[in-house]
Amino acid sequence: MGFLASILNLGLLVAGIRIAVPILLAGLGGLFTMQANILNIGMEGMMLFGAWAGVFVSYMTGSVWLALLAAVGVGLVSAVVFGLFGVRYRCNIIVAGMGLNLFAGAFTMYLLRSIFRTRGSLSDPRIVGVPSLTLPGIDKIPVLGPLLSGHSLLVYVAFLLVIAVHYFLYRTPTGLRIRAVGEHAEAARSVGVDPARVQFLAVLLSGAFSGLAGAYLSLAQLRMFVENMVSGRGFIALAAIYFGRGTPVGTMVAALIFGLAEAFSMRLQTLGFPSQFVLMIPYVVTVAVLIIVSHLAAQPRHLRLPSATEEADPE
Repeated sequence: MGFLASILNLGLLVAGIRIAVPILLAGLGGLFTMQANILNIGMEGMMLFGAWAGVFVSYMTGSVWLALLAAVGVGLVSAVVFGLFGVRYRCNIIVAGMGLNLFAGAFTMYLLRSIFRTRGSLSDPRIVGVPSLTLPGIDKIPVLGPLLSGHSLLVYVAFLLVIAVHYFLYRTPTGLRIRAVGEHAEAARSVGVDPARVQFLAVLLSGAFSGLAGAYLSLAQLRMFVENMVSGRGFIALAAIYFGRGTPVGTMVAALIFGLAEAFSMRLQTLGFPSQFVLMIPYVVTVAVLIIVSHLAAQPRHLRLPSATEEADPE
């Protein structure tokens, strides 16, 4: 009983929430492309670029706000590259995404070694992290206080963005256009909507969210940059979208489950369990969830391998 209490406690929930945030942010970004019938495999690379840009600008300027803007901006730039190949020039969307991921890993490694003359990671007191936020009154409440208060500012932003993304997709004309293009590009074109332009916008939004997710990793969770620090979270975000049935709230629930799984694996590692075993737990949970979901319901139309660029007018 004491062993279980040392693992399954309030600290596990708090850690799970914080670990879930980058998956949630990337998942929300991936919702835009999924709704537009684009499978954004490149979120992994966009997150890594965002993580690097955040640390670099924070180190150089001492401003975390400029660092966050830079992370979002670099995420947008990488999304432009992905969109040009995947949407504009109709390249294979999987190849375009994997190419971006490989390039991001190699290029950030090169920048780290050429600019800072170091390998593996960059940690420096001049890197300013995202501040934490204490909620007055709530922080005094037993159980709820530690659970809801004292997190990084980006934690609260991420959960507020769930509401914002839901409203955008289901209550705004632009969101309806994105969903219409994903449902049937030709039908959308027949009423004056340019599918390629809408899909490109969805890719840009995905890049911005992915860049912010990367900045959370480097400026809020670790306050340092580590080579290939995203470690598959972009792909886990895609799994969260699938598990969440392509909805913002469902994606949030899935991200929390995956976050708790990773927090659980980290807790086991501190108790002396073999690292090779515990590090695979989040990925085993991801695969298990996907298998369960695929058996519970038929795959929705949005989640097929995208051929949207075959329907979209490149002009």
